[in-house]
This record gives sequence, structure tokens and C-alpha cells, in this order.
Amino acid sequence: MRIPAHAVCTAIRDDIVSGVFEPGGRLTEEVLARRYGVSRVPVREALRTLESEGFVTTRRHAGACVAEPTEQEAADLLELRMLLEPLAAARAARRRTDAHLKVLRGLVRLGQERARRGQGEDLRSLGGWFHETLAQASGSPGLISLLTQMRHKIAWMYVVEAPARPVESWAEHGAVVDAVARGDAERARALTAIHADRAAGAHRLRLRPVVSTSQPAVNMSSGRH
Repeated sequence: MRIPAHAVCTAIRDDIVSGVFEPGGRLTEEVLARRYGVSRVPVREALRTLESEGFVTTRRHAGACVAEPTEQEAADLLELRMLLEPLAAARAARRRTDAHLKVLRGLVRLGQERARRGQGEDLRSLGGWFHETLAQASGSPGLISLLTQMRHKIAWMYVVEAPARPVESWAEHGAVVDAVARGDAERARALTAIHADRAAGAHRLRLRPVVSTSQPAVNMSSGRH
């Protein structure tokens, strides 16, 4: 069975984000094909996609390598997200469907419940799903794609600390959903901008340890991604 390039791309991206492949490390088609149990063709396609996303660079005489983002590039990324997330919220207020609203409200209920009980281990994933759904509700494919790439890259570049006041953080999420439900684009934009500004303070640049280049094989046909 031929494994599609997008599945290989997701696997390589996940391994870059999680630190399996460190910044500056070489990414050879042969090694990657063996690791994921695929041919070199989908690996080659995946590397081209990851280069367009900024996770991979091509160096003369070295080939494909994991990109090495600078502190300025990381700071710019957070600033861009702080501009684009409010735009997505404003568009969601105009374009969201009932299905989007149902999911957003369900996530807020779960988040508020977990926050009150002090179950912080679930809050990070719930927060990620919330912002992903809010972006989807914008109805703008280009904006959705940009925000998705930013989430991956921010997870790669930063460690995100848990909010000091999770109950207040999820109350902010709830207020955004209320504005989206009412179709109040400007309020949705303003509330999301305030929330994004506060959340930015919880980001700390990630220090990457040297990772062994000896990695076990990963068979893509076994059900991963």
C-alpha cells in the first residue's frame, strides 16, 4: 500500500516539533524512508512541503536539513498570531455555522469544568482544539492554513506554561464564543486580541538538547497518523 505524502509530511513534522530531529540536523531521504517504512518518493514530496512551511531548509552540499529559527523569527511568529487570531474570530462571528458554535460551546464547558477542578493536564489540548475550531469557523481557507502552520511552529519553538488563572482564561474563551454567537465581529476581535496578548506572556523559547541520531524505525502502515 502506497503511503500518501501528506501522511509522511505529518510524521516528519511531528518528529521535528517534538525534537526527534534537532535544528540543523540533516534529513536524508534514504534514512527517512527507512524510518517511516515508505519509499523515497513520498519523503521527497513531504520535504518540499515542509520547506515551504519553514520547517526544512536546503543547503548546498548538505541537502535537506531541519531549519534553525532565530529568536527574532520566533518573536515575529507570536506577533503574527496575535494579529491573525483576532481576525479569525471576527470572521467567525460572521461565518460560523451552528455546528461550529456547538463544538465551541462544548469545549468551553469542558474547559471551565476542568479548570474549576484543577485538572490542568486536559486544558492544553482543550485550548488547542478551541483555537483550531475558532479558526475553522472563520470560513477562510487561507487564514485557517496560516494559523495551523503557526500552531505547529509555535509548539516547535516555544514551551507554553499553564495559565496562572485557568478559570479566568476559560472565562475569556467563553466570552469570545458569546460574541461569535451574537455575530458581534468587533467584540469577538477585541476579546480575542486581549486573550492572545495575555497568552503570549506564557511562551518561553524552547532550549533543545542534542538528540541521538540513532532512531528506531517507524512503520507508517502500522496506523500512525
